[in-house]
Amino acid sequence: MVNQKKTADIGFTLDDFAALLDKYDYHFSPGDIVAGTVFSLEPRGALIDIGAKTAAYLPIQEMSINRVDAPEEVLQSNETREFFILTDENEDGQLTLSIRRIEYMRAWERVRQLQAEDATVRSQVFATNRGGALVRIEGLRGFIPGSHISTRKPKEELLNEELPLKFLEVDEERNRLVLSHRRALVERKMNRLEVGEVVIGSVRGIKPYGAFIDIGGVSGLLHISEISHDHIDTPHSVFNVNDEVKVMIIDLDAERGRISLSTKQLEPEPGDMIKDRDRVYEMAEEMAQKYREAMAAKAAGITVESSEEVEEDLEILDEDLVSATED
Repeated sequence: MVNQKKTADIGFTLDDFAALLDKYDYHFSPGDIVAGTVFSLEPRGALIDIGAKTAAYLPIQEMSINRVDAPEEVLQSNETREFFILTDENEDGQLTLSIRRIEYMRAWERVRQLQAEDATVRSQVFATNRGGALVRIEGLRGFIPGSHISTRKPKEELLNEELPLKFLEVDEERNRLVLSHRRALVERKMNRLEVGEVVIGSVRGIKPYGAFIDIGGVSGLLHISEISHDHIDTPHSVFNVNDEVKVMIIDLDAERGRISLSTKQLEPEPGDMIKDRDRVYEMAEEMAQKYREAMAAKAAGITVESSEEVEEDLEILDEDLVSATED
């Protein structure tokens, strides 16, 4: 009786108390990031106190961007950390949370930053398919197209091998993370190469438009227009796969991961690559030096004696480089 009297005197009912809780209750929406404390670990998830009326639920598949087999791998009881609100309240008034979504967003932010810095990253191949190889960068799955894998090994033998990689495409909306092994190797190799330098390589492949030359583990293109001053119907008429060749570097494109090569600029006389290849190789350094001097003179705007001949050669070179780029 006394308690009833006090309640009546106060004029505060249970309904009033519930209304007061509603008034000062936090309102949570999907997409919010909130602080929460782990108070119960379950076989396939965890209950998290985020200050809502009902404990929120964190499913095991939302605990990390990586595979998790048991909640204890990621969480500890009474641990406080950030959580992403994944879904609104269900019929029991319970919210669903995610840690994976926070890691996912931050991982994309990190790889965008790495791409902007043109950074080289290293990652281990965890799977291969017909198109290429799969790696993980900051926990995100990345794809290396077969054309951007620069190795003599079959793709299947790349499993668990760590590769240096450059970013080709970072697109969070389309969930596309594309990388290049070839670009990373070419960039590293380019740091030790110079335009006008003569290098020795090996023919690794022949196409109608030119020959691919391996120079120290990276591939350069000897375009058909850069084989000889004389007309050539097909590179097959000049080279065979595995031929050792002397070539001169005429362009280094780090952005596209391309090395352009020439034997034409090494010819003492037009057509020597077809008629007397040994002479071309013997005089390669001498011809390359003349090429470098001519390029330096052109860059400086200097006219040298016998300039008509030099200028003709440079004009032909410019035309051929444009043609090779367009092709």
